[in-house]
Amino acid sequence: ERLLRSGFGVCGFDIDEQRRANGRGLGARVVDSAPAVARHCGRILLSLPNSDIVGGVIDEILPHLHRGAIVLDTTTGDPERSATFAEQLARHATTYLEANVGGSSQQVRNADAIVICGGDKTAYAACTDVLGTFSQQNFYMGNAGSGNRMKLVMNLMLGLHRAVLAEALAFAQANDIDPQAALEVLKAGPAYSRAMDTKGDKMVTHDFSAQARLSQHLKDVRLILEVGERCAAVLPLSALHCELLRKLEDAGFGSEDNSAIVRAFQ
Repeated sequence: ERLLRSGFGVCGFDIDEQRRANGRGLGARVVDSAPAVARHCGRILLSLPNSDIVGGVIDEILPHLHRGAIVLDTTTGDPERSATFAEQLARHATTYLEANVGGSSQQVRNADAIVICGGDKTAYAACTDVLGTFSQQNFYMGNAGSGNRMKLVMNLMLGLHRAVLAEALAFAQANDIDPQAALEVLKAGPAYSRAMDTKGDKMVTHDFSAQARLSQHLKDVRLILEVGERCAAVLPLSALHCELLRKLEDAGFGSEDNSAIVRAFQ
C-alpha cells in the first residue's frame, strides 16, 4: 500500500491467494511465484515469519536474481542466519540488507514506523527511498546481523512494557480501581510508555483482534533467549515473559493480539 501510494511500481507474490487478490485490488502486478518477482525486480522486499522460511525463499530466488539486485529482509530473525544470507548473496553478485521494521502494521500504513538496517552500507543508501515510503526514521547499525540484534533488543523492551502494563491494569482492577481510569493516570504520569497508547485500550476492553499475534511475539522472545544464551546475556525477565506467553499459547490464545498478555494476570 505504501509503495504504490508513493509512486513505485510493485510486483509481488504471496502463498496466500487472498493476499494476492488484495495486491491486485491495490494495483500491484501479482505474479505466480517468488522467482518471478526476482526476475522482474531489482529491489526485493521479504516479509516472512522466520529465518528458516527466509532461507528457503532465498534458495528459491537466487538463480533468478539480476546481478546487483538488493534483497531487503524485513523479517525478525536470527542474526547469525542474516550474516549467512549476506555471504550467500554476495557470492552471486547480489546484496542482502536487513530492514527490520519497528512498529505495527497500522504504523506502517501511516508511515510512522522506524526501520533498523544491517548489511552493506552502499545498499542501505540505495534503498532509503523505498524505506522512506513506510518509515519516519531509518537507522543503520552495521554489518548484516546487527539489524536483527537491535530489533531483538527493541522487541525485548516492547514485550516487557506490554507485560508490565497488563500486570498493572490487573492490579488496579483487583484494587477496585476502574482500569480505564488507571490507564489515564498511567499515561499522564512518570510510568508512561507508548505501549499504553497502542495496547492500553485493547487490554481494558478485551479487544484482542490481532494487530500483531501473541504467538509471533512468543517466537521473538524465544529467539531473544536463544541469542542471549549465545552471548551470555542475563535475561530473567524475558525468561518469565516467555513462560507467560507459552501458557497463553497452550491455552489457545496464540492467534490473538499480543495485548492478550493481560489474560495472564486475570
